Amino acid sequence: MCVLLAACVSVVRAQSAVEPFALRQVALLPSPFRAAMERNAKYLLALDPDRLLHNAREYAGLKPKGRLYGGWESKGIAGHTLGHYLTALSQQYAATGDPRFRSRIAYVVREMAECQRAYGDGYVGALPPLELQTLRGFRDGKVEVQGGFNFKGGAWVPWYTEHKVLAGLKDAWVLAGNAQAKEVTLKLADFIEGVTRPLSPEQRQQMLRVEHGGMSETLADIYALTGDRKYLETARRFYHEAMMSPLLEGRDELAGKHANTQIPKVIGEARLYEVAGDTGGRRIAENFWEYVTRRHSYVIGGNSEGEHFGPPDELSKHLGPATAESCNTYNMLKLTRHLFEWRPSADYFDFYERALYNHILGSQEPRRGMYTYFVSLNPGLFKTYSTPENSFWCCVGSGMENHTKYNDSIYFHSAEALYVNLFIPSRLNWGEKGLVLVQQTGYPRDGRVVLRFAPERPLTLSLRIRTPRWAAGGLRFRLNGRPVNVASAPDGYAEIRRTWRAGDVLQVTIPLTVRTEAMPDDASKVAFLYGPLVLAGDLGPVPASETVQYAVEQWDNFKRPTAAVPVLVPGSKDLASVVRRVPGKGLTFRVEGAARPGPLTLRPFNEIFYDYYNVYWDVLTPGQNRPRQ
Repeated sequence: MCVLLAACVSVVRAQSAVEPFALRQVALLPSPFRAAMERNAKYLLALDPDRLLHNAREYAGLKPKGRLYGGWESKGIAGHTLGHYLTALSQQYAATGDPRFRSRIAYVVREMAECQRAYGDGYVGALPPLELQTLRGFRDGKVEVQGGFNFKGGAWVPWYTEHKVLAGLKDAWVLAGNAQAKEVTLKLADFIEGVTRPLSPEQRQQMLRVEHGGMSETLADIYALTGDRKYLETARRFYHEAMMSPLLEGRDELAGKHANTQIPKVIGEARLYEVAGDTGGRRIAENFWEYVTRRHSYVIGGNSEGEHFGPPDELSKHLGPATAESCNTYNMLKLTRHLFEWRPSADYFDFYERALYNHILGSQEPRRGMYTYFVSLNPGLFKTYSTPENSFWCCVGSGMENHTKYNDSIYFHSAEALYVNLFIPSRLNWGEKGLVLVQQTGYPRDGRVVLRFAPERPLTLSLRIRTPRWAAGGLRFRLNGRPVNVASAPDGYAEIRRTWRAGDVLQVTIPLTVRTEAMPDDASKVAFLYGPLVLAGDLGPVPASETVQYAVEQWDNFKRPTAAVPVLVPGSKDLASVVRRVPGKGLTFRVEGAARPGPLTLRPFNEIFYDYYNVYWDVLTPGQNRPRQ
């Protein structure tokens, strides 16, 4: 991970097998991903930093310069968006070099530095008085919990909120090179160290019953940046034994737990494995990833209903309007990157690709660049998006970040190998090797990928290309116009080792077919996929209203009427065989004859924005006239 933390000192204990490239080394070329990034950038610049800084100034005793935004920014969790905003600005600057984002970062950090001086004890943020008083009270051993989200008096997840601020400042320091952000970050980290040091082990575990975000991850990053062990010890204070012990021992006890409370904790343990050699952190992370992706995730890559995990392998009864919280997938992708660095396996990026294409890319709408909170899998419902100024849910904050970093995982590398994980049009500039690689593709609209090599001088290198598990028959290759036989290794990567020269062109053909995937607990509920894409039924446009498509609260449309959902009666035919691609209509498919009533139109889930839709279908035998309950 030190490639993302350019100032890392030599404290890393665990060696990674591969590393990502810095954001600036990979440029997105025209594609739906770059379009999403550009929409997001426009929204980031449209936001008024003085409005996001309103509470930070007001509670520091300074006059606000902008009126407060609405939604969550006017509640006890105020300030979480400010932190996400700094991270998103920093990632956008790191990815593009656009000076507008660096200037915006510098302004926000200057304002936060002024607020920090006014607060006087190293704290900076936008927490309302009750939440800040709660944090400061930890110095005196005052830890009284009211459930999983509140301390005494109703203080709402202050560590969760403060983690976003700390992470945003750290990213401004590292990704944007802002020296003042380093100073503000370390003072805030010292405040966190000071208020948690007096707590007994029992008091710390009591404190950790309340959602606390990724505190351990960011403090571990700061340790890696500075080498100061006090930050390592502070990170370890956020080890939540009740959650980690079962994972360490290999038990899936996730049912009933708030999903996105847990994922950042696990990322923190993964980071502590990397920077301090905490081997338990690796076991925790690997076990958790297996449980969530194999036993708790829907076909789009998302997980949870109503923000909570259900029993393992029991998903068919959990298809409601509040499925697949977007923050969860944001964090699961972060976790997947860590695991891939330790053991580069195509399995990790098969999941990553599925979640990225279907959930993350499908979570942003194209008109205003707004974000989903939940991605409904309720049959016949639709997506609900945030408003520009009066929502600011957690998934708005993580959404701001999602669309700034599509270039961060397309390629990874070791000293002698280059991994192509994702088939996204892009240009890689591997300066250390003197290599420019251009990837051109219309994937997954078609299965053709072209890699053009332009090394400064002949370069001996292993090129490793992910073979998706679903790609029946494997990949086909042509090098400089001639077919070459390339076998896939057990880890799912096809490897070509040779001396690459300027002008070399490798063409990769990925077989794309329609297939089905059934619910783990109900073989009669199936979803359709085409390559990495989930195909959803387009059930017609949703009439606009006060809450459609943009809502202040994420649940505003939970009880809206749904569209009628057909059932499938394929008879003796293989279900995938009744799906036909419509010529000249992009990735539009039709189901005729097997749909009741029919016919049925299928389109990529990530391209359905304003229509009713359905993902999981009830499949009936000819004698049935309704789904089994």
